[in-house]
Amino acid sequence: MTTTERYETPADQGLTAAEVAQRVAAGQQNDPLPPLTRSVKQIFRDNLLTLFNLINVLLGGLVLFTGSYKNLLFLGVVVVNTGIGIFQEVRSKRQVDKLALLSEGTIDVLREGQVAARHQDEIVQDDLLELHRGDQLPVDGCIRDTAGLEVDESQITGEATPILKATGDDLISGSVILGGRALVQATTVGHGSFVKQLAHSAKQKRRSASQLLHIINRIIKVLTFAIIPLGAALFISSMLRGQSQNRAILGTVASMVGMIPEGLVLLTSVALAAGAFTLGRHNVLVRELPAIEALARVDVLCLDKTGTITNGQLQLDRVESLDGTAEATLQTRLAELVAATGDDNETAQAVQNAYGTPSVTASDVLPFSSGRKWSGAILDGQPTIMGAPEFIFETVPTDVKQRIQALAAQGYRVLLLATADTLTSPRPTNPRACGLILITDELRPRAKDTFGFFANQDVALKVISGDNPVTVASIADRAGIAGAQQLVDMSQVGERPDYGQLVADYNVFGRVTPQQKEQLIKAYQTAGHTVAMTGDGVNDLLALRQADCSIAMASGSEATKSLADFVLVNSNFDAMINVLNEGRRVINNIERVASLFLIKTMYSVALTLIFIFMSRSYPFEPIQLTPISSLMVGIPTFFLALQPNYARIAGRFMKQVMEIAAPAAVCVVGYILVIMAFGTQFNLSFATTSTLSVLMTGLISLNALVMVARPLNRFKVGLVALMAGLFAVIFIFFGPIFSLVSLLNWKLALLYLPLMASVVPVFVLVQDGLGHRILSRIRWR
Repeated sequence: MTTTERYETPADQGLTAAEVAQRVAAGQQNDPLPPLTRSVKQIFRDNLLTLFNLINVLLGGLVLFTGSYKNLLFLGVVVVNTGIGIFQEVRSKRQVDKLALLSEGTIDVLREGQVAARHQDEIVQDDLLELHRGDQLPVDGCIRDTAGLEVDESQITGEATPILKATGDDLISGSVILGGRALVQATTVGHGSFVKQLAHSAKQKRRSASQLLHIINRIIKVLTFAIIPLGAALFISSMLRGQSQNRAILGTVASMVGMIPEGLVLLTSVALAAGAFTLGRHNVLVRELPAIEALARVDVLCLDKTGTITNGQLQLDRVESLDGTAEATLQTRLAELVAATGDDNETAQAVQNAYGTPSVTASDVLPFSSGRKWSGAILDGQPTIMGAPEFIFETVPTDVKQRIQALAAQGYRVLLLATADTLTSPRPTNPRACGLILITDELRPRAKDTFGFFANQDVALKVISGDNPVTVASIADRAGIAGAQQLVDMSQVGERPDYGQLVADYNVFGRVTPQQKEQLIKAYQTAGHTVAMTGDGVNDLLALRQADCSIAMASGSEATKSLADFVLVNSNFDAMINVLNEGRRVINNIERVASLFLIKTMYSVALTLIFIFMSRSYPFEPIQLTPISSLMVGIPTFFLALQPNYARIAGRFMKQVMEIAAPAAVCVVGYILVIMAFGTQFNLSFATTSTLSVLMTGLISLNALVMVARPLNRFKVGLVALMAGLFAVIFIFFGPIFSLVSLLNWKLALLYLPLMASVVPVFVLVQDGLGHRILSRIRWR
C-alpha cells in the first residue's frame, strides 16, 4: 500500500509495540514467503483431475452399462496408483515445508530500541530494517542512514552492475545488498511493493522442466490424440461386423485401457517427490523437483573455495609489514578500517575477532564489493584500503608480488593493506603497500572423501574463487582435487578473454569477478557440459543463476539461498553425495522401468489398429489386463524404482525404452496373431484365445521385467519369482474371476507349451533385429 506522507520513524528506537499493532490492524503488514510446495488441496486436485482419470471413469461407466461388473477391476489399479501418488507427494510436502521453515531467512528489525531477527511477514510499514551484505530487501524502502551501500537491482534494470546508494535514496524490493550496511525504513509493504512475492523475485529464472517428464509428456500428448479416435473406430468396426454390443464395448474398453500407460507420469512424479523426502532427511532442502534430475545429469561441478572446500571459519594469523610500519600500528589501522566500512563478511569478522571493533569516524567510506574486491575509508585524512592486491594495483610491485606468492603457496589467503591519494573506483589513485594480511582457513573434515567420490562418479571438479589462484590451488591440492596445479589468475586475462579456451586449459580460477564466474559457467555449458555451482555469497549470484543446478549453504547470504535449487540446511557439503546419488537413482530407475509401462501401450495401439480390420473380437477383456498391469508392471516397478542405481546418467531414455519395449510389443502382437490363426484353424472359443493371449503377453512382459531388473541380485530375483508365481496362481486357482479358462487340458497344452518355450529365443531374435537394424539408425534423445 502506498502513503502520501512519509512517517519518520525514530532512528534510534524504531516503532513501538503499539505502533506495530496499529499497522497490523490497518493491513499494513508484509506478505509471507510464497510456499515452495503445492497445497494439499492442489495435490488432491492435480492427481485426481487428470485427462486419463477422466477417460478411465468414462470407460468404467461403459463397463457398468454392460453389467460385467468384474471388468471394473481395472479402476482399482487407477485408484491405488492415484492414492500412492497423493500419499507420497503429501509426505514430501511436509518434509520440504519443515526444512523451508528451518532455512527461511530473517531480517534484522529495530523496534523499541532493540534489534531482533524477524521473518518478512512480520515486517510492517515504517519498520526500520538493518541491512547487511547478502540481504535481500523484502519491501520497498528509504535509506535512513548508511556509510556506503552497493546494491544489485537487476530485477528492475536487467543488469547486475552494482549501484551506489546514499542516505535518502530509495530502495526497491528484491534488491540485493552487495556491499556495506544501512538502516532502511519500510515505505511500502505487501501488495503495494514493487515485487509482491519478493522472496522469490531473485530466483524467477526457473529451471526448465524435468527432461524425463518432458519426454514422457510428449508420449502422453500423442496418446491423448490417438486413444479416443482409435477406440471409437474399433467400437464402430466391431458393431458393423455384427458383434454384440456388450462384446464390442468390453473389447473397446480393453484396448483403450491398454493404451493408457497407467502410472508412468505418476511414478515419475512420485519418484521425484520421494527423492525430495529422502534428501530432506539428510537436511537438504529441494526447492524444485526437476533440480534433482538436473543434478543427476551434472558432469561438471564448480566449487567456491570458502565454505565449500574449507569450513569458512576464517582466522587472522598476522599482519606483516612491508614499509617498516610497526605491526601494532598496522593492526590498529586495520581494525579501524573494518569498523569504519561496517563490513560483516568473513574477512571482516576475522579481523574483528582478532583486533576488536574500535570507535572511529571516517569522512568517506567504500564498503567491500565482490566486483571491486577491496574496501576503503578515509581515516584521519588518510585514504586506507584493504583488499586483493591485483585489484588495488594496476601492476603489483615485484617484491610485493613475490612475497604474496610465497605466502599463498603455504595456503595463506593474502590481502593487502595500503594507503592511497584518493578512493576512486574501480582502483584507488596511487596506492602504496603498507602490509600483508595473512588469513587461514581450514579444510572441511571430510573434504577429501567427498571430492574423491565425485571424481569416481565422473564429475569433473573446478574451483572458481575470488582469492589468489596460488592460495586456491594449494588448498584444492590439499583437498585432493585433480588438476589443482592448472591455475589461472583471472585478473590478468584482459577484458575479452577466450572463455572456451580458459575452461579447456585450467581447473582452478582465482581472482574471479562475479561477471567472470557467470561467463565461465556459460563456457562449460557451451562445451556441452551440465554444470552445477555451489556458493554462499552475493559474489556467486550471477553464476548460480546461470548454472543448470545451484547449491547454497544455509549459512550463506539470504539472496543466495533464495536463488538456489538446493539449500544444505546444515551447511555440510558432504550431503551433496546424497543429492547426486538420489538424483541418479531416481532417473536411472525411471528410465529403465518406463519400458514396462510402454510395452502395454505399444501393443495395445498396434492391436487396436489391426483388429479394426479383422473379423475376430479384440483379444482381451478389461479384467484380463489386470494381472499383467499389476504383476508385470505396477507392483515390480514400484520396488525397482527404489533400488540403488548410481551410474552416471546416459541421456538415452527413448533408446533404453525402445530396446526393451519395442521388441516386447512386436512379440506380443506376433504371438496374438498366431493365436488368432490357431483359433480360426481349430475353432477355438474367444475365452480360450483370450486366455492364451493373456498367458503369452504375461510371459513376454515377464521376460522384459527380467531385462529391466538387471543386474540381478537376491532381492530382484525374489521379486521376479514372486510375480511369476502370483501370475501362475491366478491361472491355476483364480481363472474364472479373470475370465480365464483352465490350462489343465492336454490338447490345449500341445498348443501353448511350444509357444511358451519359444518366448525367450524369439524375444532375443526380435530385439537383436530391431536393435541393430532400426534403433542404431535413429538418434533418440
